[in-house]
Amino acid sequence: MTQTLMRSGKSLLIAAALSLLVAGCNHAPSDKDVIAKVNSYKILRSELDKAYQRQTAGAPQKPLPEQERSMRLQLLQQLISVQLYLQKAEKLGVVATDEEVESRVNQDKAPYTKEEFAKKLQEMGYTEDEYREEVRRRMTIDKLFNKEIGSKVTISDADIENFYNQNKSQFNVIEPQYRLAHIYVSALPNVPSPDIPGKAQNDSQAYEKIRMIHNRLDSGEDFGALASKYSEDVDTGRNGGELQPVPESSLKERDAATRDAVLKLKPNQYSDIIKIVNPSTQKIVGYQVVKLLGKEPAGQRGLNDPNVQQFIRSQLRNNREQLLRQAYDEVVRDDADVHNYYAEQILKDAGQK
Repeated sequence: MTQTLMRSGKSLLIAAALSLLVAGCNHAPSDKDVIAKVNSYKILRSELDKAYQRQTAGAPQKPLPEQERSMRLQLLQQLISVQLYLQKAEKLGVVATDEEVESRVNQDKAPYTKEEFAKKLQEMGYTEDEYREEVRRRMTIDKLFNKEIGSKVTISDADIENFYNQNKSQFNVIEPQYRLAHIYVSALPNVPSPDIPGKAQNDSQAYEKIRMIHNRLDSGEDFGALASKYSEDVDTGRNGGELQPVPESSLKERDAATRDAVLKLKPNQYSDIIKIVNPSTQKIVGYQVVKLLGKEPAGQRGLNDPNVQQFIRSQLRNNREQLLRQAYDEVVRDDADVHNYYAEQILKDAGQK
């Protein structure tokens, strides 16, 4: 009986913690402060203002009024989705524990001094407590997706064989190919992704982040693990940064900095930090570190090739997870009572012009 009481007490503590996470700091807001509702949760204008300020920090110029409204609408849609996921996680009892959150925050702190990390948080628009709660939300949502989506995706040997037989010509390589992986950091302010810790919002943050990643590579950390954790190319980050094979002729058409860096590499070596520049404006749009996984000769790749199997498995998993995620989002939204007052106001204002 004592064990039962202990389990019940632990469950109540977890539920209470997640309820605080979902409920936030809504203290009797007035109607004009509420810009959306997700079931009983009220999203306040101040939340959207803070998200907008974080996104536009470091932007070279202020957006036009229509652009600002569009950005705010996209951010609000993201805030709504986050609340839907957190509320679903609460119902399922899926929550990031304090120990998991502290471990992740400590990992993020590790490359910096206390002063450097405080400065980084300030540039990102977070206090340390706010950043800790952002990590908690992100990890909770990751757990939810793993439980509700990732655990339901299975790829059999028959699936791989069928895909290969139906797409055999895709594995007939007519020229030598480079197998590359990269870790990419954007220097442009974008909507932060729950999957990306410490999303860079400007050039200085981007360079600081890629330098930290490169230093950790030099210290012997695994390239794929760092790509999965820090790369802002979400599609490749899930696969340890691995890119689609690059034909030799295509490599020659790449920007000179990337091409020259790759040609100097031997298999399993990684490059120095590479600037990515917009050729039209000559402005830096991001940074990357590239790793040469290998170079393959021309010819037909067989099903027994481990790289072929891994490519097919990743392709099938990504496709199935994407389908399930789209369906999951629809079902979660259908089960909820959602009102976007900001969107309604935009339409109302347009009708009055």
